[in-house]
Amino acid sequence: MKPRFKITATIVLYKDNLNTLKQTTKSFLETNLSKKLFLVDNNPTDVLKSEFNHADVEYIFVGKNIGFGKAHNLVLDKVDSDFHLILNPDIQFTKLVLTNLINVLEKLQEVSFISPKVVYSNQENQFICRKNPTPFDLINRRLKLSKQKIFENEYRSKDLLEPFSPEFIHGCFMLFKTKDFVNLKGFDERYFLYMEDADICRKVYQSGKKIYYYPKEIITHTHQKGSSKKTKLFFFHLSSAIKYFLKWGI
Repeated sequence: MKPRFKITATIVLYKDNLNTLKQTTKSFLETNLSKKLFLVDNNPTDVLKSEFNHADVEYIFVGKNIGFGKAHNLVLDKVDSDFHLILNPDIQFTKLVLTNLINVLEKLQEVSFISPKVVYSNQENQFICRKNPTPFDLINRRLKLSKQKIFENEYRSKDLLEPFSPEFIHGCFMLFKTKDFVNLKGFDERYFLYMEDADICRKVYQSGKKIYYYPKEIITHTHQKGSSKKTKLFFFHLSSAIKYFLKWGI
């Protein structure tokens, strides 16, 4: 029987752990849905091309680091699917997760994308639901000035075992209705790295639709928190934050 839906996905590659990346691609390719995976390679060489020779994989070599959002947007004119997944290169999930999420998403007319519960490899919860960021929130997350404000920003007073529509969901796994992702014209390419997920959530709400957190399905994310560890990444984060607040206000 022909699968009812087709799903596409993009993973942007840049200096990733190869074993982890292979686990991520395996997670996607094991789904029983009709599928296609786009690997957009921002590395300076195409050495990864030979690692992903699969009928359901299209490898796109960029040759330089053009940034997260711009790389994902390269497939906007290629996605001929019902659903499109924005996927980080360090995610693992079981084969039924995508089917189960799609079964929920297709019934929610007002929702543009859905995200599952995300845990670390030790099964500790990642608080991916957030309020829209403010300058204080970003400073506070780095300097830990107020733990209570961090908790409020992460909706920790809510029952996070139940689905709801937060203002912002961290962008490691965003399962879009393809037509909505295309209508939004993907990510704002002014962000090289960071804040593009917060921005696209604002764009969804601005379009009259919603985003949806669905914790009945669970995925694993090896989250590196790079901007808090490397000075260069911190300045990328700062630059994106300035662009975000100039666009959306403080």
